[in-house]
Amino acid sequence: MTKSFKLAAAAAGLAGAAVGGLSWYIMETTAFGYRQTLDEAFQWQEEHYDVSWFDRSATEDYVIKSYDGYLLHASFVRGSADSRKFVIITHGYTDNRYGMLKYLKMYLDEGYSAVIYDIRGHGENDRTNCTYSLREAKDLCAVIEDTYRRYGEDIYLGLHGESLGAATTVRSLMYKPRVRFAVADCGFADITNVLEGSVRSRHVPLFCLKAASRLAKRVYGHSFEEMRPIDALKDNSVPLLFIHGGKDSFVPPENSRRMHEAAKNCSELLIIPEAAHAASVLTDPEQYYERLKAFLDRVEGKLIFNNDLK
Repeated sequence: MTKSFKLAAAAAGLAGAAVGGLSWYIMETTAFGYRQTLDEAFQWQEEHYDVSWFDRSATEDYVIKSYDGYLLHASFVRGSADSRKFVIITHGYTDNRYGMLKYLKMYLDEGYSAVIYDIRGHGENDRTNCTYSLREAKDLCAVIEDTYRRYGEDIYLGLHGESLGAATTVRSLMYKPRVRFAVADCGFADITNVLEGSVRSRHVPLFCLKAASRLAKRVYGHSFEEMRPIDALKDNSVPLLFIHGGKDSFVPPENSRRMHEAAKNCSELLIIPEAAHAASVLTDPEQYYERLKAFLDRVEGKLIFNNDLK
């Protein structure tokens, strides 16, 4: 074996190890990102808008057992005392249930009571890997059924989600849950396009992402390519409102446009032109509330959908 051959083999081995190490890093950081504490999430809300009303709200904390025995920490926030309208609000990646206070007040003002909960691996829940809507959607279905058990089979129930919570909300529809409407704010149609954008911005070769996806399949049982909430919309009949920031560089607005088209005649789409990721409600709260209220009114009135809201 020549010296040059040995050097080439060593270089190839080092390159392979580097690719393997980078792919493992991508898989692990995708599965286990930083998780905010409840205190951190609440402090962020306080710094960006008024949440003083929350301390005056009637709340109850409890734990929900999911489909596989995993425990989800939740809070119930009472709205109008005599209302039978409820909404379950699902947060995004790294966030927790307190991060959803920015949506909660709008629903309380409309007479809804709300359930906010920590998605799997977040908040007060036990640490575990994120599957970008696969297991999370089944968890949401468990929260839906738990809500009916606690508050009555006659309640009027809808869903609202942000980012990963929006993707989870959309994917849950494949299980035909008993819900009247769903609002999906800045969700992804598939996680692959989001991850590709992230690795490109860091000048990482795309083949490392593909290798990370294969690793995720072997280690955690799911590849990134399987994480496609848009597939749940093929025969969906639940009225949907998709909302997205026009300047969202993390989850591009094309994701909501794709899902709006896939949902055909039972969806609406609202783009907030100047909003970044998960910032539509803070960028233009007046329009956000106006369009949400109009959507809720249309759902209750059982009117025709498929309108793009500009």
